[in-house]
Amino acid sequence: MNAKCGVAKGARASYISIMSANLDLLSDLVSRARRAGADAADAIRVDGTSLGLSWRLGSLEDVLRAEGVDLGLRVFVGQRQATVSTNDLSPAALDELIARAVAMARIAPEDPFAGLADADLIARTLDDLDLEDKDEPSTERLATLAREAEDAARAVKGVTNSEGGGGSWSRNVVALATSGGYAGTYAGTSWSVSASVIAGTGTAMETDYDYSSARHGADLNRAAAIGTKAGERAVARLNPKKIASAKMPVVFDPRVSNSLLGHFAGAVSGAAVARGTSFLKSAMGRAVFAPGIRVVDDPHRKRGLRSKPVDGEGVANRKTVLVEDGVLKTWLLDSATARQLKLRSTGHASRGVGSPPGPSATNLYLEAGAPSPDQLMADIAEGLYITDLIGFGVNGVTGDYSRGAAGFRIRNGQRDHAVSEVTIAGNLKDMFKALRLANDLVFRYGTDAPTIRIDGMMVAGQ
Repeated sequence: MNAKCGVAKGARASYISIMSANLDLLSDLVSRARRAGADAADAIRVDGTSLGLSWRLGSLEDVLRAEGVDLGLRVFVGQRQATVSTNDLSPAALDELIARAVAMARIAPEDPFAGLADADLIARTLDDLDLEDKDEPSTERLATLAREAEDAARAVKGVTNSEGGGGSWSRNVVALATSGGYAGTYAGTSWSVSASVIAGTGTAMETDYDYSSARHGADLNRAAAIGTKAGERAVARLNPKKIASAKMPVVFDPRVSNSLLGHFAGAVSGAAVARGTSFLKSAMGRAVFAPGIRVVDDPHRKRGLRSKPVDGEGVANRKTVLVEDGVLKTWLLDSATARQLKLRSTGHASRGVGSPPGPSATNLYLEAGAPSPDQLMADIAEGLYITDLIGFGVNGVTGDYSRGAAGFRIRNGQRDHAVSEVTIAGNLKDMFKALRLANDLVFRYGTDAPTIRIDGMMVAGQ
């Protein structure tokens, strides 16, 4: 089976020819590996091009362009596997790659769960997800975006210095071929614009940022709006005050609320569950969130930042509801973890060129609630609104949660003065069941959540 992503349709004939040649190379490598003694094999190639620059204090600071090709070959000898990668595509180097991979597999330890994806799960067609912007920007265009963002940020009253504006673009072409019958390729682009500035002077300085990322340049937020938001955020953080330690409602801004969903994704990863290192390892079919909560992973969202038409093993992927009405419905599984758990792959294999696949989410999100953010915190007499989280104090085995934080005090339902140097703590199992959601979900990070409120968290201040 040979599947080419729909993004290639209508592209230049030479471009299609290059993508086909990549597949031919990989298919040939797989065939040669089998002739060299492998029982099964797969090969992946990633062609990448990137352009990025920074603009600081009104001047172009640096420009970086990079182009590269990386190739990985994975072979199986019985239940033993080995993965070898290279960026040298010369005939001699590829001969050595095959010989080394097979030799390594023969002496590797046996893995009863190793192997290619089940044949009946292989993707037969690839949807056109519109992931590739055919418009490659010039350095001048990216410089304009970066300049506009920084100029707008520096124009905000109270901003005193700049860490710079940035503009970037990249394209990746991914090709995969397996001896199990899959061969396919797809391409995707990414654009971004950002600004980071400093407000205040002396020891009373604060910094903040804003950015926008998109598959297509036309979908970026306006550079000037990004800069203005960055400047306003930095100024709003000036003159932070301490607050007393207490249990109180905590509201997570969307730029940090998605981190809670990231912890959930780690806990439902097949790898963590199979190892027994997840605090949700026994939670399948049970309520892990409050009633009404729905968590979705959608690899096929048009122009999604983490969209892909097929998973890293050639398995057909699809929109998956992980949590329905608060109840956990499935793990995130690739082939190996699925076999270990006596289940089937959910099409969540992700991989690079130098290591075997592992399960990972794509466009993961918490569906929005009904109230607006203002309505969500209207009845909070004393609380904390979090805009920044610091550190990694999360225990994936127990769910214990403790992180440094900064943001704003909530008083009588309104954001009040800035707050810094506090710690918030709880346990994710309790936090998930207590969370309440606002209606402001926006897809901008790859893992997305609306404003979240959790009552009864421990806040350690002065």
